[in-house]
Amino acid sequence: MDDQSNPSGQMTVTRRLEQSPPWMFAAWAIAAAFSTYFCMYAFRKPFAVATWSGTMDLPLVGMVDQKIIFITSQVIGYCTSKFWGIKLISEMGAQHRGKALVLSISMAWLALVLFALVPPALQPVCLFFNGLPLGVIWGLVFGYLEGRRLSEVLGAGLSASYIVASGTVKTIGRWLLQAGVSEVWMPALVGAMFYLPMLFFIWMLSRLPPPTAEDIALRTERKPMDAQTRRRFVVTYLPGVASLTTLYVFLTAYRDFRDNFAREIWDAIGFADQASIMTTAELPIAVAVLLVLAGLARIRDNRKALLMVHAIMIVGSALIGLSTLAWQAGWISPAVWMISVGLGLYIGYVPFGCVLFDRLIAAVGFVGTAGFLIYVTDAFGYLGSVVLLLFKNFGKPDLSWLDFFVGFSYVTAVLTGALFAASMIYFARQSKAEVSSAPSTA
Repeated sequence: MDDQSNPSGQMTVTRRLEQSPPWMFAAWAIAAAFSTYFCMYAFRKPFAVATWSGTMDLPLVGMVDQKIIFITSQVIGYCTSKFWGIKLISEMGAQHRGKALVLSISMAWLALVLFALVPPALQPVCLFFNGLPLGVIWGLVFGYLEGRRLSEVLGAGLSASYIVASGTVKTIGRWLLQAGVSEVWMPALVGAMFYLPMLFFIWMLSRLPPPTAEDIALRTERKPMDAQTRRRFVVTYLPGVASLTTLYVFLTAYRDFRDNFAREIWDAIGFADQASIMTTAELPIAVAVLLVLAGLARIRDNRKALLMVHAIMIVGSALIGLSTLAWQAGWISPAVWMISVGLGLYIGYVPFGCVLFDRLIAAVGFVGTAGFLIYVTDAFGYLGSVVLLLFKNFGKPDLSWLDFFVGFSYVTAVLTGALFAASMIYFARQSKAEVSSAPSTA
C-alpha cells in the first residue's frame, strides 16, 4: 500500500494531483485522511457502547467494574503505542507509511476476534493488543498532510473524523446489540464492516504527492528527527512544551471520559432510548470546529496563526466551564450542554493533532516534524486517561458517571485555560525572537 507498490498506476494518480488545482488536491487529501481515520474508530470504540455491567476480581486490587477494566486495558495499549510512536513516527520515512497502516489495522482487528473467542479472564489482554497498534495511526495519517500550505484545511478535515466517528461506530454497535449480536462479537463485526473500505482509503493516501517547494518555503522543511534532534527541541523549548503537555493530559482524560462513557452520560440526562443521539450531537461540533480551524489557513504569518490558535483554544476551555454552569443553573437544556462542552473540548483538543504543532515548528523555524510533538503530548495525555479511570474506580466509586463528569468539567476548564495562556505568552516571545535569526537545522 506504500508509494512504490504500483509504480505506473501510482505515478498517474500522483501526477494528476500535482497538476490539479489546490481545491481538487485538498478534496482528495481530506477525503482520504478523514475516511482512513474514521474507519480506524470502528476497530477502537464500538465495544464501549456495551454496558459490561459485571465486575472482575483482580489480584491485589479486588473487585473492579468490568467496563473500567476493558477501557483501561485498551487505553494502556493505546498509551504504550503513543510512547513508542514518539520514536517511530518522528523517524519513519514516507515510503513505509502505507504498509504500517495496513499492518496496524489488521493486528487490531485480529485482537477483536480473539476477544470474542478467549475466556473472560483473557479479554483485557486482547483489548490491550487491540489498542497497541491503533495508537500510531494518527501520526501515520497526519504525516501525509503536514508541512503544506493547506495543512490547516487538511488537518481540520482529518480531525473532523474522530469527532463524528466515535459516536457513529457506537451507534452502529448499539444497533447490532439490539438486533441480537452478542456483546463479545459486536466489536469484531463492526471492524469487519470497515476493513476493506479502510484499505481503499489508505491507497488514496499513499497517492498524495510530497510537499512542493512552495509548501517548504511557507512551512519549513519537514525531515525525520533522530534522538539528538528530538532532545534538542525539547530542551530549547521546555517551558512551552511542558505547559502544552500538562494541559493536554487533562484535555485527553476529559475527552476520553466523555467518549467512553457517552452512553451512561446521555442515559443519565434523559436520552436512554435514542441511540442516534451519540452521532447527531457530534455533527454540529464537527462542522463548527472544521470551520474555525480551516479559517486559520488564511493567515500566512506563522507567528500570528500560532497565537490565534492559542486564543481559540482558551475560548474552548472557557466554554466547557461556562456551559456546565449554565446547565446546572437551568439556563440551557441537557442536550445543548453536551454539545457545548463537546464544542469547547474539541476547539481546545483538535489543534494539537494538526494545526498547533505544524504552525509552531514553522514559527520557530525548527526543521523537524510535527508528528514528534503530537506523540509526546499524546503519550502523556493517554497516561492521564488511565489515571483518571483508576481514580474514578477507587477514589470516587459511589459518584455517578454524570456527577463525576460535571466536576471534572470545571477542573478541566480552569487548568487548561490557565496553561493555554502560559503557553501563548511563552511562544509569543520565542517565535518573535526567532524572526531575526537563522532557522535551526536538524
